[in-house]
Amino acid sequence: MKWVKREASAQAIKELSTKYGIDQLSAAILARRGVTSPIDLLYFLEEDPRYLHNPFLFEDMEDAVDRILLARDEGEKVLVSGDRDADGVTSTVIVVEALRDLGLETSWRVPGEHEAYGLSMGAIDAFAALGGTLIVTVDCGISNHAEVLHAAQLGIDVIILDHHLLKASEVPEALAVIDPKLDECAYPFRDLAGCGVAYKLVCALKFAKTGLYKQQIALLNVRPVNDAYLIEAVRMSNLVETGRIRETIVPGMVDLSRTRLVPFLQGRQIFVWDAETQGKLLAKALGKGTEVESYDLAPDVAAVIPSTKGASLFRLKELSKVGRYREDGFEEIDVFESIFVSFALKKAAWFGDDDLASLQLVALGTIADIMPLRNENRILVKRGLAALNSRPRTGLAELIEKLSLNGKLLGAVDCAWQITPVINAAGRMGSAGTAAELFLGKDAATRAGLAEALIGMNQERRKLGSESWDTVYPLAKASLAALGDKLIVVGDALVHRGITGVMASRITNVFSVPAVVASFQADGTVVGSVRSARGFNIGAFLETCAELFIDYGGHDAAAGFSLKSADWPEFLKRADAFAQVIELDTVEEMIEVDAELPHEYLKNELPKFVARFEPFGEGNSPLVFMARNVPIAGADIVGKRDANHLKLLLDFGQAKWPALFWSAAERLERDFSVRDRIDLVFKVSVNRYAGQDTPQLEILDARRTGEEAVEKK
Repeated sequence: MKWVKREASAQAIKELSTKYGIDQLSAAILARRGVTSPIDLLYFLEEDPRYLHNPFLFEDMEDAVDRILLARDEGEKVLVSGDRDADGVTSTVIVVEALRDLGLETSWRVPGEHEAYGLSMGAIDAFAALGGTLIVTVDCGISNHAEVLHAAQLGIDVIILDHHLLKASEVPEALAVIDPKLDECAYPFRDLAGCGVAYKLVCALKFAKTGLYKQQIALLNVRPVNDAYLIEAVRMSNLVETGRIRETIVPGMVDLSRTRLVPFLQGRQIFVWDAETQGKLLAKALGKGTEVESYDLAPDVAAVIPSTKGASLFRLKELSKVGRYREDGFEEIDVFESIFVSFALKKAAWFGDDDLASLQLVALGTIADIMPLRNENRILVKRGLAALNSRPRTGLAELIEKLSLNGKLLGAVDCAWQITPVINAAGRMGSAGTAAELFLGKDAATRAGLAEALIGMNQERRKLGSESWDTVYPLAKASLAALGDKLIVVGDALVHRGITGVMASRITNVFSVPAVVASFQADGTVVGSVRSARGFNIGAFLETCAELFIDYGGHDAAAGFSLKSADWPEFLKRADAFAQVIELDTVEEMIEVDAELPHEYLKNELPKFVARFEPFGEGNSPLVFMARNVPIAGADIVGKRDANHLKLLLDFGQAKWPALFWSAAERLERDFSVRDRIDLVFKVSVNRYAGQDTPQLEILDARRTGEEAVEKK
């Protein structure tokens, strides 16, 4: 196994450290991981929700908000229709709670065991019979063209909140379609989970309660430049910049009416910073008789953000944290805009305590759906996990207690292994509604019973998985050989439809190729799941079979489909043809090293250092370190069932560290022995036992010192 440490220039590391005020080790790790652009660094170094993208950057968000507010005012009935997985359940709960908080009569549904993914005709008809007039889909809907049209024919408007890829040339004809993966979408981050999109609607609805909603604002600033004056203005609506203008004015050369400022500012509420000074500068630029009706925002801001009191924009520019992360310059007007947004968000109580319950669900849904932990997902998950560890929300508190996780500091990896599979199990076992009821339930005793039921479903799901693997594994091996070691396609009636995704994921992990696992149903249909590996393009693959499907959908890492069993042979033919022409990314047995640590760095504070790079998961793997010439002070073979793991005690001079080396018992005395010195690559973790936290290492590979060099890349 190769150990690879990427090159990072000393100059680049020094520049990162100096500009962003971080230590050299952190700068080196970020540089090796390619996290060097200001926008990427922002989301690694900051966690303030202020840096989340504005929900009104979705073009249809204002339409969605207006329709929901109309439904509230008219006393309409609303249905929230979600998916059956953890992302769909959390999305459903987030939106249902927000709409009920607005006073809307809101019902919800998630697919049952034998129902198809997405919005169904039956659900629409049943809702219409109850007099319903508005449906909000969450984590689904982008593929429901016929269903949306049917709803319209019944007088029902549909708002689509989704994050899946569009599989048709046109979006459904819904009242509003909010999906960051649409080609024409201007939203700056495409990899929100469904629950992330749902949370954006919640934020937009909260902002709609403020006096700034839909107000046309202009920020104006004048400053001297040599023998002239630079007049800058920014137009904003819902805190989104909609226009910008710069005019350089030489005194006595032009009056206000002949500048572009008048049409630019017309019809807008104009804000300035320090009206007295701005008035004097404007008079010098355009003449003493020049007046612009404006409002001095500085005193209002100072009352909410005391650090701005008495400071000029020039001074605030020097203090601004946001300016570090701007590649296109950061002038006084940009400072003004940033301060105005911060002020408005605080006044609107955006990201307040009442957001914490929703953010916990956003964190879990994002982790469960294997979304990249980059960009704003990092803040959403980090803040959600912090809230979860501080005060778990209703439903989640009961689940954590039943899982015996009380008192444990839960990170993203912990949630991925111990909490989200339990939520997912409900949908896999045909009872996704149980998970939604857990989070929406008002009675604590009922929630406790639902938590136990979910845990029971997960145990049953695991049992089914073990039994199905005996069926799937030999079929997978045969398929791999038949499809040229590029793809695996397995279908069998013995595979439960609720675990096709689990089986496909396991196949990709074992064989390192993309996989399709399908379940043959008694009604003559086939329900399947697809999982990507090694750069496999799921969307392109499914498009080659599109006319065979009853329904299909998904995103870059995972997808699902259904078709008639009579079409399965043709599906196999097309999978074979696709496998013949694809090129998968080369897989090498290698470990990428983030940094080599001198022995003196191995202190008890190291886990805290590692925690700064949390959350870990898709797109941000746990840190991997290397150390050389480390004496083995002790070794034991351990294991609950089979004693095939190693527990080493490593001597770093100032401290001795326990280290676990999984499935490596046979390497003791063969590759190294007690009192040998080894080079090793490892992760840092914390062993929590009986209320005590003990730092430990998890060894990924080790060899006697001097046996093999580390490759540079």
